[in-house]
Amino acid sequence: MTVGAGDIEAVFRAEYGRAVAVLIRFLGDIDLAEEAVQDAFTTAVAKWPETGIPPSPAGWIITTARNRAVDRLRRESTRAARHAEAARLHAPDEPVEEGPVRDDRLRLIFTCCHPALAPQAQVALTLRLLGGLTTPQIARAFLVPESTMAQRIVRAKAKIRDAGIPYRIPRDADLPERVKGVLAVVYLVFNEGYGGREDLCAEAVRLGRLLVELMPDEPEALGLLALMLLIEARGPARATADGDLVLLADQDRTRWDPDLITEGQALVRRCLRRNRPGPYQIQAAVNAVHSDAPTAAATDWGQILQLYDQLMNLAPSPVVALNRAVAVAEVEGPETALALVDKLDLGRYHAFHAVRADLLRRLGRHTEAVQAYDAAITLSGSAPERAHLERARAALAGT
Repeated sequence: MTVGAGDIEAVFRAEYGRAVAVLIRFLGDIDLAEEAVQDAFTTAVAKWPETGIPPSPAGWIITTARNRAVDRLRRESTRAARHAEAARLHAPDEPVEEGPVRDDRLRLIFTCCHPALAPQAQVALTLRLLGGLTTPQIARAFLVPESTMAQRIVRAKAKIRDAGIPYRIPRDADLPERVKGVLAVVYLVFNEGYGGREDLCAEAVRLGRLLVELMPDEPEALGLLALMLLIEARGPARATADGDLVLLADQDRTRWDPDLITEGQALVRRCLRRNRPGPYQIQAAVNAVHSDAPTAAATDWGQILQLYDQLMNLAPSPVVALNRAVAVAEVEGPETALALVDKLDLGRYHAFHAVRADLLRRLGRHTEAVQAYDAAITLSGSAPERAHLERARAALAGT
């Protein structure tokens, strides 16, 4: 079997986060762990085309990375203590730390979501370490310049190093205060995956299930899992056979995954019975309304608007206001919605311009709509999404 760059990239996407999480637990050093894993993948690029992908590629990467890290510690060591530390790290049968979180990747998220770090730094750092996301990708998720995000990640690493924050499993008592950041991380991993990284979607759902097992009485964990499942259920209908993006209103709903919808809706009902609403639960309820509608025309937009009103009261943000405006357009018309959208400060967010473009198109303001499509195309980080926007712009420019 010929091993190409795409095969190794697939392993990178699937195993990077796990490898980094394991190495951080062994080394207690973020930068060294990242460098060691990257070195291991560089070695894989050189060797695997000749030797083939090993039976356990993750194990190969982790072992190679660990050996590289040990070699580097020994090479750079100037004191006996450093040699001893390298020898300890090289020990093959190191006991596994026990505690409430036994999954390395989930443990890494909880570790990075330490209260000593600012919430945005917690999320950014974990996205970098867990998903192998680049700084530009993370900056796009946060709607901030790349330089700002780079500085944020560097400061977070320095804070962990200088404050001596331990890489250990959090105690049960530590879990509740860290759950908000953990949920945010998992959801952003899922969102990044939904832009074309199916492996990240699968990882986010896996972590979501672990969180529900770990904290079964946390309704927002239930809500997040329900939200991801209901969105993931539409995955088979999101693209044509040629890979073209299909918007929700145009999707063939017979292609939606009924098992995921059933599971997601059941979780939403569990949340409703608890009567402790939160942002993820409300967003899950919005998607449950969509999944209930047999056709786009049958969607209960009035109920969706009420849910967004509730979400704006609980967790107001410009992005929530933008999504609410989409519902307003269906209930009260595009002119009312556009007035709301134009008040939002979301100039760096591609979806803001895409929504504006569609509203302007519906109002017959085609020249302005084309300009809005141009802005959305420039800012979009997803190739299928850009292609869809380009097609919409071309159709409008030809009228």
